[in-house]
Amino acid sequence: MGKSCYVLEMTDIEKSFPGVRALDKISLSVKYGQVHGLIGENGAGKSTLMKILNGIYTKDSGSIIYKGEPVDFKSPYEALTSGVSMIHQEISLIPTTDVAENIWLGREKKFLTAGIIVSKSKRYRATEELFAKLGVSLNPRAIINTLSLANMQLVELARAVSYDSDIVIMDEPTSSLTDVEVELLYRTVRRLCRQGKSVIYISHKLEEVFEICDEVTVFRDGKFVASHMISDITKQELIEEMAGRTIENLFPKLPAKIEDVVLEVKNLSSGKAFSNIDFSVRKGEILGFCGLVGAGRTEIMRAVFGLDRYDGGEIYIEGKQVRIRSPKDAISNGIGMVTEDRLRTGIIPILQVKYNITLSYLMSISPKGIIRKKRENADANRKIEALSVRTPSPKQLIRFLSGGNQQKSILARWLLTKPKVLILDEPTRGIDVGSKAEIHRIISEFTQQGLAVILISSEMPEILGISDRILVVCEGKLVAEVSREEANQELLLQYAFSHAHG
Repeated sequence: MGKSCYVLEMTDIEKSFPGVRALDKISLSVKYGQVHGLIGENGAGKSTLMKILNGIYTKDSGSIIYKGEPVDFKSPYEALTSGVSMIHQEISLIPTTDVAENIWLGREKKFLTAGIIVSKSKRYRATEELFAKLGVSLNPRAIINTLSLANMQLVELARAVSYDSDIVIMDEPTSSLTDVEVELLYRTVRRLCRQGKSVIYISHKLEEVFEICDEVTVFRDGKFVASHMISDITKQELIEEMAGRTIENLFPKLPAKIEDVVLEVKNLSSGKAFSNIDFSVRKGEILGFCGLVGAGRTEIMRAVFGLDRYDGGEIYIEGKQVRIRSPKDAISNGIGMVTEDRLRTGIIPILQVKYNITLSYLMSISPKGIIRKKRENADANRKIEALSVRTPSPKQLIRFLSGGNQQKSILARWLLTKPKVLILDEPTRGIDVGSKAEIHRIISEFTQQGLAVILISSEMPEILGISDRILVVCEGKLVAEVSREEANQELLLQYAFSHAHG
């Protein structure tokens, strides 16, 4: 009997958590030398299935055949040493150690001198050789917490490749990468497949699924829906299979009355991060900020919200100059901010959904320092209903919700502070197509209620789809302002690149 063309066959896998059936007889087959896309809305079961394969979770039932043999990995280390590595969406590096140490962690024996001392120079040399093979230009001596998110992701990729794995699982690998780095990732993935390795590629970005994958499998609500060769399916058909419904409009833009200026920023500067920033946003308006990753968009907004200090310039709210030294100052002046890193600076995973929602406004319902619990519960329930946060209960730990429902909970939190301006930094990063459309509708509804919204996004269709005006940032400077009517992807990229390279 000949060798199977499948490196992996997962059949009828089941998994339940308290109150939730996460996987219901789900199956996945991956061929040797193939990039296999895995898609579905948040909560569809993609990451849960991969965590079972990777030994993080234990399956309740079903079978896993890997390279022709039944397996049941008991830990990620066992999976790794058997040739299955996983790059998680959340960065899992040790921030205070260097790049080389993170890549070879647990394999120090490879670099021993005199049998007892780890030779750093040998480890740096091995890292340089690995990077040369991948085409990555990073300093092996750099400390992790000095790197950008994009470079941390590249370190994760290099670590996975260093195990010479037969299967590399990539969970949203491009969410923080520039176009150049995405191309590097694609080249690396294709090189691995030419060597007979297989890649399981989890992504919400359908464009990249069509760009990089050979085959795609769709999950919905913990069930297998279908597998297709990528050449046999259209984007719209995939969206409908993922959602179980037709999504006509990914960018619902509701009419809103644009009125007076709410926030005005004049000549704002902060060292080398950005300089001479001038802009204003009006009541009922969505002001889009676009530019290449690292252009300074987030840094500008962090300063406006008081997370970072600025060393020059003025901020005005409704015509009155304010000094913002901290997020507390920003909130008291009517500014809210949804940060780009939902898992690190957005949710508090060990708290219930309701406490995540009421977090920012507790002071206003705590006379003499005593929280009015009835009011808190009523307000949390009202926002859960208003924003259609899907949760079994307000008491559910937020870490068990899908990414889209976590993000809606964070939006609910800021609405309770009754802001005049809401800054949204990458509000739909790592969120499925159906939830994105919901969040776009919610943002549009905010403006109908008179809120001014500032939207930072690396996704051009999102910026173009819901912004009323768009500002282009490049190397810490505002280089262009474009109206909704004249904006298109080519024009915005032209501004961003021409200033960056000329």
